[in-house]
Amino acid sequence: MQQRLARRGLLAAVLATGPLAAAGQGSSGFPSTSPRLVLGFPPGSAADVSARLIAQAMSAPLGQAVVVENRPGAGSSIAAAQVARAAPDGTTMFLGSVANTINHSLRTDLTFDFAKDFAAVAPLVSVPNILVVHPSVEARTVQELVALAKREPGRLFYGSSGVGTAPHLSGELFNMLAGVKLTHVPYPGSAQAATDLVAGRVGVMFSPASSVLGHIAEGRLRALASTGPTRATAAPDLPTMAEAGVPGFTSSVWFGLVVPSGTPEPVIARLSAAARAALANPDVARQLAANGFEILEGGPAELRQLIAAETAKWARVIEASGARAG
Repeated sequence: MQQRLARRGLLAAVLATGPLAAAGQGSSGFPSTSPRLVLGFPPGSAADVSARLIAQAMSAPLGQAVVVENRPGAGSSIAAAQVARAAPDGTTMFLGSVANTINHSLRTDLTFDFAKDFAAVAPLVSVPNILVVHPSVEARTVQELVALAKREPGRLFYGSSGVGTAPHLSGELFNMLAGVKLTHVPYPGSAQAATDLVAGRVGVMFSPASSVLGHIAEGRLRALASTGPTRATAAPDLPTMAEAGVPGFTSSVWFGLVVPSGTPEPVIARLSAAARAALANPDVARQLAANGFEILEGGPAELRQLIAAETAKWARVIEASGARAG
């Protein structure tokens, strides 16, 4: 705890003085106009909630208000294509996500390369999925679900928020790693899928925690595991998929800050420091936690590693499942 407070104090001092503070006045190559944070998801979505909390808190260290713009469509690819063509000067940021690493292999209509046409700034937050089943499904553990799926291949249906989404490909990852065959049923969104799951029209779902925790608490759904690398803060009693007997299974909805390639390193450093300061803000951290988000650590290097690992993982899953969109 003392080391964390010391790091926050050092970061505050760096932001308050020196090149970063001067950058807010137009030096160090940082523009004096208000930066924009563009995201490819609609208002009220998990992406939107996290983006607005973080953007507001970034405004103080940057010395300028950060404007959030929603440009939904095509799994965030429409917004990503627009930002990829923006001037690489720090005025336009993009809320990158797991969707972009999935789309790299899923979609055939992309006009940009997410790994090459964007520069990493900082990882931000993640939301683990929870593997839930309808009470009629005779499985109280992940291993019992695997055994049931092997006895009845293709007869268990799992819902998702659409083709190519993290919940969809979580199911395909489960099929691949557990050696089973669950049949996918796509819905327009997580809420609609959860509604049909509660009604018993589908039996299984890898759902964002926010969509199902209430149903779990009231006994309408049974939780088997969380899908992150560590236990979910929102459901600490649930084992991870790896703990439950599926080694190598990790899947979460994550968000990170990126900018167009060619953005100067001092500008990237300043934006990264502002993002880390925003996430270190106790009020922001508390509001993020209340909405089911878990804060990710690191800067540009860590986000680059995350993007590379996720792109490779989902490419394998997409190839194995034959999933396609666009």
